[in-house]
Amino acid sequence: MSEASDASSAPEPGWRPFTVPNLISLARLCCLPWFVWLVFGAEDRWAAALLLGALGATDWVDGWVARRFDQVSELGKILDPTADRLLLLVALVVMIADGSLPLWIAVLALFREGVVAVAALVLGALGARKIDVTWWGKTGTFLMMFAVPCFLASHSDIGVAEAFGVAAWVFVATGLPIHYWSAVGYIPQAFDAVREGRAGSTSG
Repeated sequence: MSEASDASSAPEPGWRPFTVPNLISLARLCCLPWFVWLVFGAEDRWAAALLLGALGATDWVDGWVARRFDQVSELGKILDPTADRLLLLVALVVMIADGSLPLWIAVLALFREGVVAVAALVLGALGARKIDVTWWGKTGTFLMMFAVPCFLASHSDIGVAEAFGVAAWVFVATGLPIHYWSAVGYIPQAFDAVREGRAGSTSG
């Protein structure tokens, strides 16, 4: 049997909800209320920045565990990017209210996320297959997830706040363009996904 036949006959990952990567993604989501409380309840921007930075740094962990220990699942393919998007959205909204993030950066980031979310709904309505997150998409999100806590830390009372401010602008200068470039890169994939989704439903 050829390698192509082996690949085509390989079983689908399935939903497999009870996997370590999915638990990691859920744990990251469960930290969101803690982050909000640190900013508004404890008024500790430095601790909130550390937590948000840790959540951004562990973005790759669930994906690595899934690939390394053969725990890839269809649920994980949805849960992981959803966790990334919610973390970024909540952080942006909180920091707009807190005044620690320039409004134009938040607006650009939120606009991109809104367009992607609406596009995903439209593609789903058209019967498209699910589009996997690209390397550029993950990289853009990763950089933005570091820019945001750096802005937060730059408005804290720690001695190196100014250095975090410089780092924040470096991450934004690289992360925001990549964030938008990755969104453009999904366009040809979207057309392919619609064609393949409709072909699959027709053949089924």
